Amino acid sequence: MSTIYQDRTEAGVGVANRLTALIGQPDVIVLGLVRGGVPVAAAVADRLGAPLDVLVVRKLGVPWAPEVAFGALGPGGVQVRTDGPTTLEPEQADEVVHRETAELARRERLYRADRPPLDLTDRTAVIVDDGLATGATARVAVAVARELGAQRVVVAVPVGAEEAYETLVAEADEVVCLQRPAEFGAVSRFYEDFHEVSDDEVTAALAAHR
Repeated sequence: MSTIYQDRTEAGVGVANRLTALIGQPDVIVLGLVRGGVPVAAAVADRLGAPLDVLVVRKLGVPWAPEVAFGALGPGGVQVRTDGPTTLEPEQADEVVHRETAELARRERLYRADRPPLDLTDRTAVIVDDGLATGATARVAVAVARELGAQRVVVAVPVGAEEAYETLVAEADEVVCLQRPAEFGAVSRFYEDFHEVSDDEVTAALAAHR
């Protein structure tokens, strides 16, 4: 039987309890995937006593069904494609990529503010999200972390689809996924409170951990 989390903070506490081996390790940094992963990551960072930052990635959603991803984008032009619908035309995909690239740049400016660009050289990057559906966003996050110099990349989530989990296992150094229900459906099914996380919530979480 699947666990239903009260909210992302409760889910983050559960994830953190599986990562206690990282407590006290000075090279660890916790990265919340913007935006939904940030409250989960904040709880993890609190438990581990590790710094919190964000990794801005954008899902590439099919125009007529935005919740269905055909890939994802990350800083520095990193892009991952999944097997999208065969009816998706190249021009339609290009339009989505253009729009999401602009939004990614906006969020980078907003969340980084006066802080320097993210540098993960020789760090253990713990990438946290509120769940894995297709795994596309987490895959691009792993690629970005490696491009930024991470020595080790850990993906940590409260819940995920089995197929997405298996994909990540092949790409990250470690994947912590608390539950992988046979009938997944959507990440929102496993939360009582799954409100859309705002920019203000993200910036407040980062300010609290500076």
